[in-house]
Amino acid sequence: MQQVPLGSSSLQISRLAYGCWRIAGSWDPSEVTPATEAAGRRAIWAAFEAGYTVFDHADIYCRGVAETLFGKVLQEAPGTRDRIVILTKCGIRPQNTPAAGTPTRYDFRADYIIDSCEQSLRRLRIETIDVYQLHRPDYLMNPEEVAGAFDRLRKAGKVREFGVSNFRPSQFSALQKACPMRLLVNQIEISLSHLSPFEDGSLDHCLQEKITPFAWSPLGGGHLGDGARRVLPSQQGYFNSRLVAALDRVADDRGATRPVVALAWLLKHPAGIVPIVGSTDPERIRNAAAAASLHLSHEEWYELLTAARAEPLP
Repeated sequence: MQQVPLGSSSLQISRLAYGCWRIAGSWDPSEVTPATEAAGRRAIWAAFEAGYTVFDHADIYCRGVAETLFGKVLQEAPGTRDRIVILTKCGIRPQNTPAAGTPTRYDFRADYIIDSCEQSLRRLRIETIDVYQLHRPDYLMNPEEVAGAFDRLRKAGKVREFGVSNFRPSQFSALQKACPMRLLVNQIEISLSHLSPFEDGSLDHCLQEKITPFAWSPLGGGHLGDGARRVLPSQQGYFNSRLVAALDRVADDRGATRPVVALAWLLKHPAGIVPIVGSTDPERIRNAAAAASLHLSHEEWYELLTAARAEPLP
């Protein structure tokens, strides 16, 4: 798969990322079984073999079990660590942690960031995280405190680069102003089913500042795919029959599949969007990689945009 620079850094990544949020088979650690672990291992190996070199994690994915499983696979694949880029995230504290009765909340206090990083390193069985991200904006974020935590982690050799997830451009800029290092990534929801980043300044900001936008849910929770839908409450109304028909027309013309065309649509944007493929089906993981070599025309891109908008351009 084609390799591209990550932000303004020297890191090179595949044009598509593999997202590890589902590799444990559940959000609940008590539901993980040898069978779900085996399925997760097959998914990871399929991504390795298909040419994905950037892998996205978070400490809340099955409460750390996804990171642990990935770390085990890395130990079984000598030399693989040196060929891939590992991203993980922190900052979401689940309900009832560390004490009963505490609410779900976001936490960017320095000690919490550093402790979360240490735990992710242990679970992943690596010495350095390539890109460490804040998962969702903490409304109580103190940019200087976060910057201090980042600087400590970098100087200790525990993190190479930093980024954020689900940040508005203004939130990103406030943190960047305090940080001594460049922030490289903003991971946001982007798809033909969710066009807000094209209109709210998010992608303009990434393009201007050489920030790599990672697109989570690039198939709209499965609405644009050819398999099961796994939608968030906010994605319930994403189905658009006109868009699906337009994707199928382009796919037929190109000898491709609907999800490959939907991913290729994101890849065409000059900001360098990196779609995160989250399937655990080895065949779908391999098939999605074909999007990296499908180049849509200007006209095809706008045909799909117009169908996604469900109304003519202004």
